Amino acid sequence: MKVCLIGDSLTEGRPGVSFYNLLKLQYPHISFDNLGNPGETIKSLFTRLEKAPLQSSYDLLILWIGVNDVYSKLLKVQAQPVAKDHIEFEEYCLKVLEKAHVASKNVVLVSPALVGEDLQNHSNKEIKELTSVMESIALKSGNIYFVNMQNLFKEHLEHLECSGFVNTNVMRVLLDVLFYKNPFRIDKLSRKRGLHVTLDGVHLNSKGANIVAQQYSSIIELYGEEGDKIGRS
Repeated sequence: MKVCLIGDSLTEGRPGVSFYNLLKLQYPHISFDNLGNPGETIKSLFTRLEKAPLQSSYDLLILWIGVNDVYSKLLKVQAQPVAKDHIEFEEYCLKVLEKAHVASKNVVLVSPALVGEDLQNHSNKEIKELTSVMESIALKSGNIYFVNMQNLFKEHLEHLECSGFVNTNVMRVLLDVLFYKNPFRIDKLSRKRGLHVTLDGVHLNSKGANIVAQQYSSIIELYGEEGDKIGRS
């Protein structure tokens, strides 16, 4: 079985704890291609796939994208272009999914999770709106399996006292990549910042990585049961 994971730094696994590494340990018999790219937005992902089309044929392709279309607005430096509104986001999402379907009949679309663990902040309200756009695309398509990642994290956070911490300092993010590679150290810094599932409000700590890995695992198991019927209405 061959699985393609496409996305941003959350898929790549830096900074923070990598859910991809957890999946590799759980499924040593599966061939994973990790195509996560730091700072990726829906527009930059389309450009990447235009320049370097997906070559392989995958049994399953999981696309997790969108957080940087919200998070990068908080940063002083925007490395990649962001969709100007939800209409443009939808247009580019459809273009990306078209390219994804060339590489796999079985495409899973995953909505962004968090920008900060305060679910009521402005960024998370915007993520909720993007989630609705993505879910609508999946429902209309009839051949895309959709995962609402924000709701999964909400289940773990809604009864907790959550910090408003979000790291918006690009240099600090880079330092986290360089100096916080060990899960124990990552989780310690996460606790110091008052966070439960992330290192910095966006990237994952051990608990967050486990939440994502468990969800991806359930998708892989579902494919094992349903095969090419996954995501088809």
